[in-house]
Amino acid sequence: MQADVLNTSGGKTGRSVELPDDIFGIEPNEHAIWLAVKQYLAAQHQGTHKVKTRAEVHGASRKLHRQKGTGGSRKGNIRNPLYKGGGTIFGPKPHGYGIKLNRKVKDLAKMSALSQKAREQAIVVVEDMSMDAPRTKTFAAMLKALSVLDKKALYVTAEVLDTVYASARNIPSVLPTILSDVNTYDIMNADVLVFTESAAALFIEEEAA
Repeated sequence: MQADVLNTSGGKTGRSVELPDDIFGIEPNEHAIWLAVKQYLAAQHQGTHKVKTRAEVHGASRKLHRQKGTGGSRKGNIRNPLYKGGGTIFGPKPHGYGIKLNRKVKDLAKMSALSQKAREQAIVVVEDMSMDAPRTKTFAAMLKALSVLDKKALYVTAEVLDTVYASARNIPSVLPTILSDVNTYDIMNADVLVFTESAAALFIEEEAA
């Protein structure tokens, strides 16, 4: 797949990059995408929910009255779950929600997501942007020139660029990240993928390796 490299003003630079067909041109596997998104969302659960059992709540341990002869039901202590302030039966305990996913399935999901965006023509390649200091206005002007300012955009760079990230973080619709951190959820959650030229070139290097 050939992609034209645009400049920060939205015009063509005359250069293009080749996005490998075995990454951007496969038949998307929707089930693999679903599994990867499910794993990502499950990992966001903190799993810190906790309630106290009758062994943990505050209260005396004496038996409330004798076992027989009262005409009432049998009762233990005041921490009985049937009483107000008593323990909770079968309540939630801290645990993780993470699920295991094989590496091949995760890779297939990511390639499927990228291929899906390529089918939708929702991939833009822009020349590398360097900034001496964070300037949100300059970064927003670049996105506007690319016609992606009003869309949820995933801005992907080859390496961490502090000034660019600081410029993008004030724009709610933009998520800046580096290529090695891109995941299936972020790809599918975005309306358009914006790759810098150096980030797009890494696909060729990885394919050659």
